[in-house]
Amino acid sequence: MQIHIEPISKSRIDQVDFDQLAFGRSFADHMLVAEYANGAWQSVKIQPYGPLEYQPAMMSLHYGQSIFEGMKGYRGKDGSIQVFRPEENWKRFNKSAYRMCMPEVPEEIFLGGLRELLKLDQAWVPAKEGCSLYIRPFMFATDEYVGVTPSTTYKFIIFNCPVGSYYSKPLRVRVETEYIRAAKGGVGFAKNAGNYGGSLFATQNANKDGYDQIIWTDAATHQYVEEAGTMNLMFVINGALVTAATGDTILDGVTRKSVMQIAQDWGMEVQERQLAVKELIEGIQNGSVTEAFGAGTAAVIAPIATIGFEGKDYDLPERKDSDFSVRVYNEINQIRLGEISDTRNWVWKV
Repeated sequence: MQIHIEPISKSRIDQVDFDQLAFGRSFADHMLVAEYANGAWQSVKIQPYGPLEYQPAMMSLHYGQSIFEGMKGYRGKDGSIQVFRPEENWKRFNKSAYRMCMPEVPEEIFLGGLRELLKLDQAWVPAKEGCSLYIRPFMFATDEYVGVTPSTTYKFIIFNCPVGSYYSKPLRVRVETEYIRAAKGGVGFAKNAGNYGGSLFATQNANKDGYDQIIWTDAATHQYVEEAGTMNLMFVINGALVTAATGDTILDGVTRKSVMQIAQDWGMEVQERQLAVKELIEGIQNGSVTEAFGAGTAAVIAPIATIGFEGKDYDLPERKDSDFSVRVYNEINQIRLGEISDTRNWVWKV
């Protein structure tokens, strides 16, 4: 596959303070852009990061045909650039595309293009501990037409952001019992833009009450735990790792999958099942729930300190170095940085 490369005339990297990186506010010099038209992908190029020009009638602005992924690249201890399990993101991206009536992106464009983009912008991958390069592939409809039907043209783009930590402290979360994130038969498993837009109101309400995020519950009854904000939700209950099974309403998280695999490799029992809110609260009170944390690309492992439910807060035990969430984070981090052997072949070197 031929990728046309138009390098930037002067890098903007000296405008970024790599010691004070906010999440998602700084953008690397280049972006990969590919066009879909007449039933085929074409015009694949890498160009300077910058504005795009479109008409007000562009379909994605009106009907929500827009999907994305999130990955991270790391500066290995040997100085190399390493990406954590991007093949899984490519597969999930295409599952989202299928559900949203959008064309699948071939591997040579998604992964091949990403490799060339990272080669060009490798100086943007932070070396500071706790920092990484957040990689954002996304696709959107580009037909100029006001009619509810799938677009016939699309644009696929990848850009990169040097980032610091997503969360700086253990989280306070609240169980959401009024609003919903996803329902059976819907698009909750897909990373489409509307899922996230629809989550903002409930999250904002929780923020106003002093919570960092919310725990989504099932749409039908609000009795069962599903996800935590933008992350998969995981618990250690009586020594077992418990998380909701994937399906219509649960995102098949790459970090979730990795945490489960490590737990199994360590001989820990893993349960993919429904967890009732009532069981969760009772477990915190009687001590059977010893850990709660979110798992996702942006935060990696986000420990939960407090869960609010029906006007009352329930505190989890203080974190210890021996906790599973601490140990599994360290394991993933060491794999990503090349500090321990990558026996599962999860690291993709540029």
